[in-house]
Formats: sequence, C-alpha cells, structure tokens
Amino acid sequence: MAALSLLSLLLLLLLPLSLLLLLFLIVRPRPVKIPIKNRHVFITGGSSGIGLAIAHRAASEGARVSILARSQAKLGKAKQEIRLATGTNVATFSADVRDFDTVRRATEEAGPVDVLVVNQGVFLPEELVKQDLDEVRFMIDVNLMGSFNMIKAVLPAMKARTDRRPASIVLMSSQAGQVGIYGYTAYCASKFGLRGLAEALQQEIIADDIHVSLVLPPDTDTPGLAEEKKRRPPISSIIAATSAAMKADEVAEKTINGIKSGSFIVPCNVVGYLLAIAGAGLSPQRSYVTAFVEVVGAGISRLAGLFLLWNWYSSIEKWYAQKSSDQ
Repeated sequence: MAALSLLSLLLLLLLPLSLLLLLFLIVRPRPVKIPIKNRHVFITGGSSGIGLAIAHRAASEGARVSILARSQAKLGKAKQEIRLATGTNVATFSADVRDFDTVRRATEEAGPVDVLVVNQGVFLPEELVKQDLDEVRFMIDVNLMGSFNMIKAVLPAMKARTDRRPASIVLMSSQAGQVGIYGYTAYCASKFGLRGLAEALQQEIIADDIHVSLVLPPDTDTPGLAEEKKRRPPISSIIAATSAAMKADEVAEKTINGIKSGSFIVPCNVVGYLLAIAGAGLSPQRSYVTAFVEVVGAGISRLAGLFLLWNWYSSIEKWYAQKSSDQ
C-alpha cells in the first residue's frame, strides 16, 4: 500500500515536471535581455502621462531619450521636468503620428532608435450608436495607423543598426485591448488591432534580434483619464472599476521591466495577468514558467472570465432596468 502511494506521488510530480521540460524546449522566442543604458529610447506621446513617466525612468537609467508629441509647449515643459529630475537632456520632436512624412523626418533627425515606445493614444468613450464616425476614425487613425506610421518610419534603420545588441519595439495597448468593454467600441477596436500588429510583426523581425512588447495597462491616473471620465457612459465606469486604476509611474516601471526582459505580453496588475492567461492563445511566450501557468490555468481562467462577464452583463441589465423604470 505504501509503495502504491509512493508511486502515485511520483506520477503526480512527474507530470508537471514533464510539462515544464517540454515547455522549456518549445517556447519561442528564446529568453533575451535588452539593455537600456546608453541606448536610444524614442517615445511617442512622451510629453505627458505614461509616456512622460517612461521618459523619466529611461533617462534615469542612462538612456538617450527622444520624445515626440504634437504640442511644442508640452514638449518643452516635459524636457525641463526631465532635466530637473534626472540631469539629462532629452530631444523633442513635434509631429502628428497620423502624418507619415512628418514622422519619418522626425525619426531621421533623431537618428537610429534602439527602443521604440509607441505610446500615443486617444480615447473618446461613447456607445457606437451615438458616436460620430469622425471620432471613430480619429481613434483608429491615432491609435492604430499612427502605430504603423511610427514603426514603418523607424524600422529600416533599426534593422540596419551597427550596434547588434537586441532592440525593442513597444506598443502601448490597454486592458481594453484584451477584453471588449461597453462604451469603448472604437477604442477597443484600435487596441485589439495592436495585438495583431504585434504578433505578426514579431515574426517578421525576430531574425533581426528585434523584440516586440505589448503593454496592457488598466485605467491610469493621467490628464487623459480625467478628460475621458467626463464623457464616459455610466455603465463603462462600473465595468472599468473592476480593475483598479494605476499611477503612470507604476505603468512606466512595468513597461521598462518588460522591455528589459523582452516580454511580449506585459500586464500591469492582477486583473491584467488573469486576462493575459485567459487570452494567451498563440501569443509568443519567452518564459516556460509563465507558459506552464497559462497551460494549467487556461480552464480556471476561462471560468473566472465567465464569472466576470456575468457580473458585467448583470450590471448592464440592472442599469437599463433602472433607466426604464425612471422614464
């Protein structure tokens, strides 16, 4: 009886160990370390919010930093803030990411980029039935097409770099790029699109030792969030409260750490990690330990996701029922 119990215990241990070994052999791309110090880090949307926080952190770690945004006044203020905080001068470029020629000229002036952080983003929450299509186009043009423009402008020189150390392209998505949210129809479409861009791009540039990261922050305490909340549908606020808001500095720290480790998916809080496990699908994964959690936790995370959706749809039903009773 004791021998049978011991055999059962060994089998229980052997199964997960065998799975770990298999994952160690098959996970791709392979683990990588991407240095920040003395590298050129180019950040779009770098004059405020998350972009500015990333610029601060990169400069403090010894990177040569360039920031791009539309407002020259905000860029000047950001440059001064970073200089006072880190003693480092950053280069600033005023451009609209929707204009490829302007972006290309800015990146050519900046010089070859080692780490590109595509961080620009706009969000105008509204139910699609009420939203003007010009607003939909604006979000998709800035968030998605603007990302294509930036990558297209930077990539040739990045691929031809003489410094053969690993390089990085970082796309700032959102938890709204992991799951659809009421009132975020156009925004979700633009952020979900970044995932497809990131997955396909990683396959195209892995041979050049360029590594893509997709950062997935929740609501982040920035000037943009304050404006967004003024026009959010009430149900959107209820659903967004499911995941606690973060500070821009916290997201910046997660982003820089994700860059250094070459992580493809970079969740920023507990809800983000759960969503990442639930939606891992065919995304690249460098860590065989994380891959193990994804494989083992897939069913559990799906169940948790169904409970979360039950909560959201219940909230929607209650809100519309209350709205009807008040009319």
